[in-house]
Amino acid sequence: MKSRILTGLAAFFVLLLLLVPDDFAALSPWALLAIPLEALVGVAVVVFLPPRVRTVVGIVAGVLLGAISILKLLDLGFGVTLSRQFDPLSDWSLFRAASEWVSESFGKPGAVGAVIVAILLALALPVLAVLSILRLSRVVSVRRNLALRVVAGLAVVWVTLAILGVHLVPGIPVAGRSTAAAAYDHAAQLRADIRDQAAYDREESTDAYRDVPASQLLQGLKGKDVIFAFVESYGRDAVNYPQTAALLASRTQQLTAAGFQSSSGWLTSSTIGGGSWLAHSTFQSGLWIDSQRRYGKFTEGTRYTLTTAFSKAGWRTVAVMPANRRDWPEGAVYGWDKEYDDRTLGYKGQGYAFSSIPDQFTMHSFHGTELAQPLPARKPVMAEIDLLSSHAPWTPVPPMMDWDKLGDGSTYPGNGGKGGNPDEINNEDANTVRDNYRRTVEYSVDSLVSYMEKYGNENTVMVMLGDHQPSPIITGSDPNRDIPITVIAKDPSVLPRIASWGWSPGLAPVADGPVWRMDAFRDRFLAAFAK
Repeated sequence: MKSRILTGLAAFFVLLLLLVPDDFAALSPWALLAIPLEALVGVAVVVFLPPRVRTVVGIVAGVLLGAISILKLLDLGFGVTLSRQFDPLSDWSLFRAASEWVSESFGKPGAVGAVIVAILLALALPVLAVLSILRLSRVVSVRRNLALRVVAGLAVVWVTLAILGVHLVPGIPVAGRSTAAAAYDHAAQLRADIRDQAAYDREESTDAYRDVPASQLLQGLKGKDVIFAFVESYGRDAVNYPQTAALLASRTQQLTAAGFQSSSGWLTSSTIGGGSWLAHSTFQSGLWIDSQRRYGKFTEGTRYTLTTAFSKAGWRTVAVMPANRRDWPEGAVYGWDKEYDDRTLGYKGQGYAFSSIPDQFTMHSFHGTELAQPLPARKPVMAEIDLLSSHAPWTPVPPMMDWDKLGDGSTYPGNGGKGGNPDEINNEDANTVRDNYRRTVEYSVDSLVSYMEKYGNENTVMVMLGDHQPSPIITGSDPNRDIPITVIAKDPSVLPRIASWGWSPGLAPVADGPVWRMDAFRDRFLAAFAK
């Protein structure tokens, strides 16, 4: 009896590994009712092998099944957060960022627990797969004739179902082969990654601006402070909320009343759901950087960036990165004159979403340290500011404060602990999460508009844009990658330079407005303000 129970558990475990899909949309109990092609082939092969060879094959098959199962689980996770497959060639470095996200959002014990569970799972799956397959191979070798009859019958059924295209539910064919498909997809991905390395080298070597003299760079912005402000997870879906659309319309009117002009369009980001640094580097470099592998090559190279152009043309260049809590050696590729991070922005209050410094305080700190002294007593400043308040998990939302009373941030009201209450975050339903997302984006936009009203003048130009769309819990399973981008200026000579772009007036781009890939912005911007 015990032996039969163990055999049944082994069969169930192997079938579970074979049938679990790598796509979250197809994750359903109905998936377990499919007939896995891999099991039929495995049994047909094993019954004809001698014992020693059968053992070796069983071990190899178990290790491979465990490894592919781990890849499928990673694909599930990456699909939920980044709307793409896991890339075995370059994505391992993201686990450190994921651990930090869990730690900052849910506390260090949660991060430690998640790491332990992940390690145990990675070890257990191959080991249990090997033990299960060896046990099943012994059983089918003893009952060879019965095993062959069952496999032959199921093979006929599988072929028939495959030809007819029978599905239990959409995305789950009864004639299953999800594990073989996952293995094939990752093999194809590996081949594509290898080819893409050469493609990146060709793209990186082509640069229309690398040798342009300083006298022909950015003269249309001469003497102006230029701020590139990225709003975290600010995508097309955010603009589609009626409340956010109303806020953008209202803030457009406020800016107009204060003497500012604004113009907005769309960019297609190189990433979605996360990986903001891919979008930042794409925007800066004019290269399509959509993977960790490409990002690694970019940071090891000498690509001409927007920062390089501004520095060459006489600006002081500054990076404001409140998400950074340690040294950032990769940032050396930009050649900033000064970098500010969580440790140097001077914030003494409690953390909010993602345990972050509120965006309004980030802008307040930047202004006090870099722009408080008026022009022309200092060099004009070009700054990239990567805001953070609209980063997942999108709660709690910081309040807008009186700019003159921000001080060191200790006046911010308490929020139930650093980063909010993890239990409340975990228990929120999807509608609440979407509402929190919307409110954090509105807060971030409000912070920038309010900053321009408070501190902006004829010598201030702001480029406000998103980095990427949020995760599928906000966008759904098949989102686009569009993000809004807006240029705000008080000097009436600035926006006419981009009139040919076809952007719409105001803070909200029209739904059917022009859409460029994000890597097109660098060259168009440098061309518009060249002389």
